Amino acid sequence: MISLILLVFLVHLIIYIVNTVGASTVDNLLWLLYLRLPTPLLNDARKQQELKRDVVKLKLEMNSTSSQDEFAKWAKLRRRHDKALEEYEAMNQSIGAQKTSFQWKIKTARWLSTNGFKIFLQFYYSKSPMFDLPPGWLPYPVEWVLSFPRAPLGTVSIQVWGSVCATVISLAGDVVTVVVQKITQPAGQAQAVPAEQPKKEL
Repeated sequence: MISLILLVFLVHLIIYIVNTVGASTVDNLLWLLYLRLPTPLLNDARKQQELKRDVVKLKLEMNSTSSQDEFAKWAKLRRRHDKALEEYEAMNQSIGAQKTSFQWKIKTARWLSTNGFKIFLQFYYSKSPMFDLPPGWLPYPVEWVLSFPRAPLGTVSIQVWGSVCATVISLAGDVVTVVVQKITQPAGQAQAVPAEQPKKEL
C-alpha cells in the first residue's frame, strides 16, 4: 500500500497540475472525450454538426441567389434556412444545458478527489506523525511549529508536510518552466534592449 507521505505528495502534485493546466481546460477536454462515448448525446452532437453544415450551406446559397431576379427560389431557400437554423438553435440549447450539467458534476468530482481528499487526509491523520525528528535536534518552538496542530511533539504533522510538498512542487514547476523556455527559445534570438532616451540640452 502507498505510504501516507507519498500519498500527500501525489495529491498536491495533482492539484498543482490541474491548477497549472487550468480547470476549464480539463473540463472541456473531458467534455470532448464524453462526446465520443457511445451515449445518446453522441447522436445529438452529430445531428447538431449536420444542422450547422446545412445552415451554412443554405446561407451561402441564399447569398448567391438574387432576391429580386429569383425571388421564388430565394424565398424557398430562406424558409429552409430559417427552419434549419431554428432546429440548430434548439439542439444547441439542449446540448448546452447538458454540457453545463456535465461540467458541474466534473467540477464537484474534481474538487472531491483533490482538495476535498486533501482536507479529509488532514483531518483524519491530524494526530499521525509523518516522520520523527531526531531528539533534541531542533529547539522547542521549532518542534512545536512542525508538529502543529495536533501531531506529537518532535514529529512533522500532515499539515506541515502538505505545505512543504505544495511549496517544493510549485518551485520545481517554476524551474521546469524556465528551463523549457530557455531550451525552446532560439539561440540567435537577442533580448530586446530598450533604446536610450536622447539627453535634452540645456
